[in-house]
Parts: sequence; structure tokens; C-alpha cells
Amino acid sequence: MSVAEIKYIDKPHPITGLTNGKLGIWLFLASEVMLFGALFSSLILLRVGSSDWPHGKNILDVPLATLNTIILITSSVTMVMAWASLKMDRFDKFKLYMGATIALSCAFLVIKFFEYSPKFSHYEAFLKPAAVSKYEDHLTGKASISGHIEKQTDDEIVFKPDTPKGDHGADHGAEHDGHAEHAEITIDRADIHRLTSFGPWHSNFLGIYFTMTGLHGLHIIGGIVVNAWLLFPGSVMFRKERERFEGRVECAGLYWHFVDLVWIFLFPTLYLL
Repeated sequence: MSVAEIKYIDKPHPITGLTNGKLGIWLFLASEVMLFGALFSSLILLRVGSSDWPHGKNILDVPLATLNTIILITSSVTMVMAWASLKMDRFDKFKLYMGATIALSCAFLVIKFFEYSPKFSHYEAFLKPAAVSKYEDHLTGKASISGHIEKQTDDEIVFKPDTPKGDHGADHGAEHDGHAEHAEITIDRADIHRLTSFGPWHSNFLGIYFTMTGLHGLHIIGGIVVNAWLLFPGSVMFRKERERFEGRVECAGLYWHFVDLVWIFLFPTLYLL
């Protein structure tokens, strides 16, 4: 059976009022709502059940996340303009706006890389109870010291801590290191209960942060692949099967708006609350 023989590819079904493609994307997005809904529910349960859940603004880079939010919202606008350009028979404008959408998507991922990277070079040393008093001036409200490792041996670690206790913003996180110079401190390995970077293994908060933002990043990559196909090899369909091509761009737009909407919820939930 050829594509031309498949019903409701270009025209809406009389019962649903949707083409096959649009019905399929809405069903897919419904499953995506359940996926991210489960993750948001897990986040809520973990946060409610924790006695020392950190504030995202103290660990995460809010300015970079704000920039990414602006980028994603702008990409949704350019996606709409790409589809509208097809409707107005302006294929040149479609290419311009779709190219802008892809460029903004790539910019989002580049910024996310610069946000992720410092987490894996920033460490927190959790001290044994008996050793807490030795490093009291460098503690940030709990029995741990956060900062960068300058050098280390089998017996000790030279640590450059974040803002020590007593300074403003005592609970500064990984993104604030390097903004101020602090004296190095030597920590005996025997005094350390656990030494870990700010990767997903650091805490439940960072675990779910990397899970949710990482999964969202994979959706961004998926959107880039689809939009790039529509911009380059798939665009020949515009001259041969215009209605079908417009429908595919519209479905890609619905997916992209969902990806944008997920970030709109992720940003305040993880970074601001």
C-alpha cells in the first residue's frame, strides 16, 4: 500500500478531527506527561521526606538557567513562525525560522554543558564527628566543607573551600566558587567520612536534578534531529506533498512546545524553590 492510499494522512478524520500524524503526536505527548509526571512526583516525595533538602539556588547556576529559559521560549516562537511561513507560502522564511530554532536548541545544550561541567570538579568533604572541631572555621552550617581540590596525597587533601562560615551567602554552591579567593585548607584523609563531587551520586537532590534535566536534554536532541530532517532532506516534500509536509512541521512544533513547557516547570522547581 502506498502512502497515497493511507487515509487521513493529509485530511482530518471525520470523528477525531485530526490527521493520523496529529493524533499520534498527541498520544505520544500523553505518555510523556505520565513520564515527567512520575519524575515530578518523585521529586515532591523526596523533598517532603527530607529534613535537609537544599535550595537549588545555592547549588545550581540560576543565571545560566534563566538564559536557557529565554532561549527555549524564543525557540518556541521561531518554531511557530516556521510553520506560519509555510502557511503563507514563504518557504524561504520557513528555512530561516527553522534554522533559528535548531541554532537556539544547540545553544541550549552548549549552555547546559557549561552548567554541568563544574559539578564534576567541585567536591564536598563530609567530616567524621570527632574531626568537626578542627575545621570549624570552614564549615557551612553542617559537618562538611565544599570547594575545589588543589592537590592531594595518600594522607591529606589541600582544599580550596567556598565562602566560609560567617561570610554572606554561607551556603554558596558549586557555581559560586572562584568568585572570591579563600585560603587553602589541608584536610587529613583520616578526618574525612566521605569525599564526593557534585555529580548525581552526591545527594538525592543532585540525583533527581541530573535525571530530569538530562532526560529533558535528550528530548532537546531528539527535537534537533527531527527539525534538522524537516529543514534539509525532508523539505523536498513541500513541493510534492505540501499538506503532508505542513502537518509534519505542525507535529514537530507540538513536540517542541511540550519540551519547552517541561522546562518552564523544571526551572522554578529545581532552581528557585
